[in-house]
Amino acid sequence: MSQAALPSHFETNPEHKARLLAILKEKSYVEGEVVLASGKKSDFYVDCRQTSLDAEGAYLIGQIFHRWLEQLPEHPVAVGGMTMGADPLVTATSVTSFLESNPVNAFLLRKEPKGHGMQSQIEGTKSVEAGDQVVLLEDVVTTGGSTLKALDVCGAANLDVVAVFCLVDRQEGGRAAVEQHGAPCFRSSRGRMSRASNLNHWMSLQ
Repeated sequence: MSQAALPSHFETNPEHKARLLAILKEKSYVEGEVVLASGKKSDFYVDCRQTSLDAEGAYLIGQIFHRWLEQLPEHPVAVGGMTMGADPLVTATSVTSFLESNPVNAFLLRKEPKGHGMQSQIEGTKSVEAGDQVVLLEDVVTTGGSTLKALDVCGAANLDVVAVFCLVDRQEGGRAAVEQHGAPCFRSSRGRMSRASNLNHWMSLQ
């Protein structure tokens, strides 16, 4: 990981973050017993794809994450993440960066190497090369398992992950696990609640 000093937090347009939070609450929060990707049971679910695949939601995500990229000490070459949760995040951020005349490329990570063709675990290999500084994007961090796997894939490709940006941190130990792995993890929103909790207090932005 790069040793360049990172900001302790990132400045975000207050109107953008308030509107993104409203869309997350409206479209992504679901009550009911579910089994998470981590294997844990929960009485609520945060389906960020309902927000990241919404036109306005994608716009806001791209704006917020691009602004964060602009505050890094060095501009990364690319943003990437584990398919498929990261797919719309990566696309929105990369497109926004181009429109803002400071482009960053995009790449995606498969859970396993593709079994045909180039048999690669990284899609977008011509967008990055060994030694490049990159930022990983995550939709939801719970225990951090998906992010840790993404870090391992990037490490095997000699990509320098300077930070992880996540849309929602469920505050169940994942952020700490990622940072123990050597990658600073920044969140746009955080929340932990039971079904009986007040939805208005479920999530607060950074």
